[in-house]
Amino acid sequence: MPAMTEPKLIAGNANRPLAHAISRRMSMHRGMNVEPIKARVERFNDQEIFVEVYENVRGEDMYIIQSTSNPANDNLMELLIITDALKRSSADRITAVIPYFGYARQDRRAKARTPISAKLVANLLTEAGVDRVLTLDLHAAQIQGFFDIPVDNLYAAPIFSLDIMHHFRDKLGELMVVSPDVGGVARAREIAQRIKAPLAIVDKRREKPGEIAEMTVIGDVSGKTCIIVDDICDTAGTLCKAAQTLVDNGATEVHAYITHGVLSGPAIDRVESSVMKSLVITDSIEPSDLVRSARNIRIVPTAPMFAQAILNIWNGTSVSSLFELETLGPIYEGLYHTE
Repeated sequence: MPAMTEPKLIAGNANRPLAHAISRRMSMHRGMNVEPIKARVERFNDQEIFVEVYENVRGEDMYIIQSTSNPANDNLMELLIITDALKRSSADRITAVIPYFGYARQDRRAKARTPISAKLVANLLTEAGVDRVLTLDLHAAQIQGFFDIPVDNLYAAPIFSLDIMHHFRDKLGELMVVSPDVGGVARAREIAQRIKAPLAIVDKRREKPGEIAEMTVIGDVSGKTCIIVDDICDTAGTLCKAAQTLVDNGATEVHAYITHGVLSGPAIDRVESSVMKSLVITDSIEPSDLVRSARNIRIVPTAPMFAQAILNIWNGTSVSSLFELETLGPIYEGLYHTE
């Protein structure tokens, strides 16, 4: 049954440009102004986080927009404290919109005596009072099962497919989608099927943690324009080495589509000096000035998809409909032309 109140947004400090872009898109859809509510999220001198909400939220359907990216701990605590402030102010439902879900890489015990931090984060969010989570390309799909509340996991694959069909429309027959490791095959296959391209895999072998001894390409990439697909680019070491391996195996060009541009440490320098023609990321993490000015890094917006997903949740309609190009295409109309 559709909600009677309007959806209300509140933005943390992790990615304010995305929060305002989402509010602008929602305003266009609703035909009325949908602005993040007035609140202050600040720190005391000892770095304790303080939140004060300036507007009445009693009985409201609230959406907190906050990625838990670097600094992950600060942004996570902001999200928890904002949630507590809304809960104690009698908000009816609280949805955490987390474009980048931090700690997702710690989704299992890889060794003895290690934590499953993603599960701990899920417990913290639930105990704080979050009623629903909306996120994008979780590193591991099973993290949805760590929650006892609904989790809507959106996918960048439809957006990337639209972008690929627009930018490579003159050579779609030359494309080869590549997974940079065996674990990411399902993600790469999704895009390969959407753009009707073949699939290759880069198999990496490590002699010790953090050091890649050998990379082997499974599939014939000679004469192909290769598109590497993955969910996270952190230091970009593996990505750049995979791109070089593809070129060494005969690829004519290499591009990469990565959902979450963490891009820490030497990542930007590595990408700019690599053989990759372009690295395409989303704005799930607020891009730094260095990222925006990098010669071969391009950013695609997620605000249209998140805005529509929020409206669908608020209105009680399907979120999974956004997984299809037929639904997502009109939302991105004007940005991409695939014919």
